[in-house]
Amino acid sequence: MFTTDATVPDVKATAPVQRRLAERGLKPAEHYLDSGYPSADIVTAAGQGVRMVTPVLLNHSAQAKDAAGFDKSAFTIDWKARQVRCFAGKTNAHWNPVKQHGTDAIVITFGVLTCRPCPFREQCTSSVLGRRMLTLRPREPEEALARARAEQKTETWKTKYALRAGVEGTINQALDITGIRWARYRGLPKVRLQHAFSATALNVVRLDAYWTGHDQHRPRISRLERLAYRLTA
Repeated sequence: MFTTDATVPDVKATAPVQRRLAERGLKPAEHYLDSGYPSADIVTAAGQGVRMVTPVLLNHSAQAKDAAGFDKSAFTIDWKARQVRCFAGKTNAHWNPVKQHGTDAIVITFGVLTCRPCPFREQCTSSVLGRRMLTLRPREPEEALARARAEQKTETWKTKYALRAGVEGTINQALDITGIRWARYRGLPKVRLQHAFSATALNVVRLDAYWTGHDQHRPRISRLERLAYRLTA
């Protein structure tokens, strides 16, 4: 159980949760997470004994969203030469390491004289200047992110990630039984204690169901179905 202020994004909790599990000798071989918890850096570090089974955020460029034109995957990157080659065989004019929101990045710029006469320009960029720009992470996180995006499109990965449905079921059970969505006290220490008691209560309920053979997976009836039943009864 790891409780933070509501303003802390999920991605900031991933590393602390994994660190606390390791400290208690509970380091998992696989960690199933939703899309709010991974980042390029976390996916890169995932090779250190914990396999991250999580959908990473997709490329949100205009080309990727429209599924038309040339997104980042259409470019070939030569990291040693600091050179990026586009679909038309042209190379970048500038390779600029920068800091964006406190994170290392590389801004790739193609020359105006290279892009403007290109027959593929409209499929590549809508820039007023008529030239293409790309933003990359450093090599290791950029390549790890590309591999993760490719893997999550496979049926094997989708079948594996379907196991996380049990996690969502547990969360819904906690909401229904303990009302964990609402904080009953002020202050993070008290809210953290409330969450610990809620988790304990949920464990007792689930142990009781296991010991007594009670089926926790009864088919749920929607409110609309219940209403229809009452009308016909």
